[in-house]
Amino acid sequence: MLKRMCICAFLTFSGQAASSEEAVVSVTVDRAKVFRIDEPASTVIVGNPFIADVSMHDRYTVVVTGKAYGSTNLVILDDANKPIIDEVIIVKASGENTVSVTRNSARTTYSCAPVCEPTLRMGDSEEAFASAAQQSTTRNDLAVQAAGGSN
Repeated sequence: MLKRMCICAFLTFSGQAASSEEAVVSVTVDRAKVFRIDEPASTVIVGNPFIADVSMHDRYTVVVTGKAYGSTNLVILDDANKPIIDEVIIVKASGENTVSVTRNSARTTYSCAPVCEPTLRMGDSEEAFASAAQQSTTRNDLAVQAAGGSN
């Protein structure tokens, strides 16, 4: 379930974009954050859609989902194409319930909640990532077929 949050930088509206000295928006890879804005939005722009996905649930609710490590920016415009928000988004890895094992230069990451199982994480060795990705894809395909769907 998504948790509703407000960011001070999002609430500093007086017909101008928020100052660049304000706090950045921090999001974790593969997690979504919901933000409320005070003014109705018309257009949403994300600088690098490979780093974060930004969508509008409604004209007052922004959903930011981290996709890859890095930073990008978020611009939200009103009906007159004036910026309501111009903020930096930083996407970072989750350190919760994970363990990374490095052998020489090959890293494998495990999700440990509570039992450790291999998980997909950018930066892992190609072999570990490909193996976990293939198994995950195969499992999902089997679940879709079992539910009567098609691939």
